[in-house]
Amino acid sequence: MPSTDRLLTFLLTSFVLIVIPGPSVLFTIGRALTIGRGGALRSVAGNAVGAYLQVIAVALGVGALVEESSRLYAVIKFVGAGYLIFLGVQAFRHRHALSQAVAGDSTPRSARRQFLDGVLVGVANPKTIVFFTVALPQFADRSAGHVPLQLLLLGGFFPLMALVCDSVWALVAGTARTWFANSPRRLSAIGAGGGVAIVGLGVTVAVTGSKD
Repeated sequence: MPSTDRLLTFLLTSFVLIVIPGPSVLFTIGRALTIGRGGALRSVAGNAVGAYLQVIAVALGVGALVEESSRLYAVIKFVGAGYLIFLGVQAFRHRHALSQAVAGDSTPRSARRQFLDGVLVGVANPKTIVFFTVALPQFADRSAGHVPLQLLLLGGFFPLMALVCDSVWALVAGTARTWFANSPRRLSAIGAGGGVAIVGLGVTVAVTGSKD
């Protein structure tokens, strides 16, 4: 296990990275506006699992491969960006069904699908890919040995913290959505705004964070 000072430094660094709005936060807000608190919280849980899959990949050495391969990094980034754009377009297309969904008159995406959407976005999040591949190994104490295990333990704190912080965003945005539940027109606008936000996030992910 890393020393206490390394652990505290990692926790502080992770907290700063998590609370600065990035792909996960924007995705969570967009999901809360389009599918409500419950779906957003399931997406947040999936996102945390996806982030930890990145940690596992780094611990197994895959992270180093991604760091060295611009092509592999680009593939992961564009797959994630493309899926975000797809989710945003779907949310925009079905914005008029939001009032029915709030009233319980339509069948929403399954809870499992909402969770898996979050997993995929978490796995393809370029912000955490860079953090885990570049920064996470720096917090391991190589003199103590068992570096992969240290990375798994250290990295496990990140998705747990993200789960708590992103859940707060989901609850706040989901509550704001319910304020519009009695007005189909305004609720449709909220759904459209959430869809546009997710599409914008996908485009941002696609055009930023490129590796030289």
